[in-house]
Amino acid sequence: MSNVIQLLPLRQTKSQGTVALSQMFAHQRRAQGDIFWLKENAEWLGILRSFNGDIPPAAVEPYREFYVSLPVQIAFFPQYYRFFLSLCLDLEDLGIDGNYGEELSHWVASQGLAQAELSDLQRAEAERLLIRRNALQRDADLDTRLRRFISRSETFALPNKKAAYELAHIIFYLADYGRIDPELAPAAITSLEYAGLLAFLDQNADLLAEICAALRFAGARPNLIWESFVHSAYRDCHLGQAAHPVPTDGYHTYLVTGWLSRMSGRAVFQEDIPTGQVVLYGPEEGEGALRDLSQGLFDMGAHRSADWSRMRQVLVPALGPQGRCVLEAAEGSTDKFDAFFEGFARASGG
Repeated sequence: MSNVIQLLPLRQTKSQGTVALSQMFAHQRRAQGDIFWLKENAEWLGILRSFNGDIPPAAVEPYREFYVSLPVQIAFFPQYYRFFLSLCLDLEDLGIDGNYGEELSHWVASQGLAQAELSDLQRAEAERLLIRRNALQRDADLDTRLRRFISRSETFALPNKKAAYELAHIIFYLADYGRIDPELAPAAITSLEYAGLLAFLDQNADLLAEICAALRFAGARPNLIWESFVHSAYRDCHLGQAAHPVPTDGYHTYLVTGWLSRMSGRAVFQEDIPTGQVVLYGPEEGEGALRDLSQGLFDMGAHRSADWSRMRQVLVPALGPQGRCVLEAAEGSTDKFDAFFEGFARASGG
């Protein structure tokens, strides 16, 4: 089977900002209602809701037919209730005509669907959704476990993308995407800084955008070096046409880098939208410093040290020019690099 994407010549385009992007995500990407459609449209509408009202009413119109079908859909596909409920509540909060949210929230609660979740992260997402329509009370024990996880800073001094994304999402839920103060402990802010350092060293704009957004929701200001890198990645995303839907593309990086760029006061989501089937291209992967730093430490074995001033003299010369630039920028982006490196070095590990 060929993985080559057949690109089509660009035809008529139109630039209508969020209205055009809603049309694109709703009708020009994937079959409406499949799991990938649910995921990316839930993310898009969640971002629109976080704009706090600065959205034209027409931005929800492409979803009207889908909204009307929600009671039937969620009853037949309860395993996707978090997607359906998120879409429903966001559409209503964005101004669509209808009031299914309260009914569906109480139905989900009565069915005990949140109790079927395996992870605290998924339970936290379900809790946030149900609380929005007063269908559930906050679980104090869940809150304690989430805060314990995000406040263990040493977890986030080691490369672990899954843990870093979960850290960001927990803070999104605790903050209701910027609507309330999540009241984070200082250790949780440190966790975000460590996770952000790793994402920057890896030149992972997608993850770094989420970390920076979580810092903003926590009342902290992300370093300008990080946010400038994220915005540069957003500018490198572009939209094109394809003959058919592609399994995966750069839609998530486009969304979260644009979201963070807007939070920092930049104009975003104004691209020309191609007609027909749309594919979203993310930025080209840049050369980071993370892999070479990790490999250098591993190769040193018992000779590695947690002292960055000492290890710097050994590790930096082994990096290429781009890796050295990234590392120097990372050092300049935080006053916690030495403390971060103590965990990252794993100098006392077996």
